[in-house]
Amino acid sequence: MAPLLEYRVSARRVDGHGSVATTKEAEVILDTDINGRPDAFNPAELFLAAIAACMIKGIERVTPMLQFDLRGVEIHLYGVRQDSPPKMVSVDYELIVDTDEDDRRLDLLHHNVRKYGTISNTVAAATKLEGVIKRKV
Repeated sequence: MAPLLEYRVSARRVDGHGSVATTKEAEVILDTDINGRPDAFNPAELFLAAIAACMIKGIERVTPMLQFDLRGVEIHLYGVRQDSPPKMVSVDYELIVDTDEDDRRLDLLHHNVRKYGTISNTVAAATKLEGVIKRKV
């Protein structure tokens, strides 16, 4: 059995308007203000960003193995949160790939991204995660 990977993130409250999360040499400003703030990601937006980062990282991992040629990738995510109890009930995404690869190869890329994504697999086990892959036009 392969060794388990471990991750560490620390977060601290800066003031009543925000917090900061750190890992390695990186930091992210967090919107923890009860009224929100436009210059930082709130927890739900960070959740969606983590899914996007997972999918893009997965694409970076599998494109060399599949010998898949692409020029770029965009992901648009839409999450729905219920109030009581508070939780994300669904996430829909649109994965847009700038490529000349055929539709069969595009579907293969999507299959691999969904099959091997740590965050996307975790989310899919907990809530509805659905999406499509499209070619950039």
